[in-house]
Amino acid sequence: MKTEDIEPFFATLKAANPQPASELEYSSVFELLTAVLLSAQATDAGVNKATRRLFPVANTPGKILALGFEGLCEHIKTIGLYRNKAKHLLETCRILLERHGGQVPRTREELEALPGVGRKTANVVLNVAFGEPTMAVDTHIFRVSNRTGLAPGKNPLEVELKLLRRVPAHYLPDAHHWLILHGRYVCVARKPLCWKCQVAKCCDFEPKTAPPGG
Repeated sequence: MKTEDIEPFFATLKAANPQPASELEYSSVFELLTAVLLSAQATDAGVNKATRRLFPVANTPGKILALGFEGLCEHIKTIGLYRNKAKHLLETCRILLERHGGQVPRTREELEALPGVGRKTANVVLNVAFGEPTMAVDTHIFRVSNRTGLAPGKNPLEVELKLLRRVPAHYLPDAHHWLILHGRYVCVARKPLCWKCQVAKCCDFEPKTAPPGG
């Protein structure tokens, strides 16, 4: 993607969705951290299904710990890898209480020190909860960045750093959401829906796909 195409690319995405938001359901920073931690190799819809059971019962570090391992597993067992995630979440809750007064820390280093929290999860929390201009590169953003030519890279970190350089600063706070949603619903994995893509003219992908029967 040419540099001069980046501004209209994001301007178009913004015009279509001026206030993008995470599709994970949460009502506090801790709930967001929990939902993102549970979302690894799972869909947002699947995580929401589980947290609708979990959060009314336990939505603080202390309450999660009070459930215990088996109790927590019972609430999140519909999510893939739930036993391992339960172990990480319980340990994260213990650290939050012991080191952070039960609050979610606001620095990348402290977030990444929590069990089950990697760079992508930390970036989501920093961006969504605290408004930091970070870029959490999931499979959707990785695909869109490479396919469009916006920020091609061989691994998520390479794509992340390139996005931070190429995305105009005034779009960075919301760029993470726009790219995820674009990858989830338009620039899909198997066959991008180029015929309904509003930013197709900015994109390097060729040949553009045609509609079924077209």
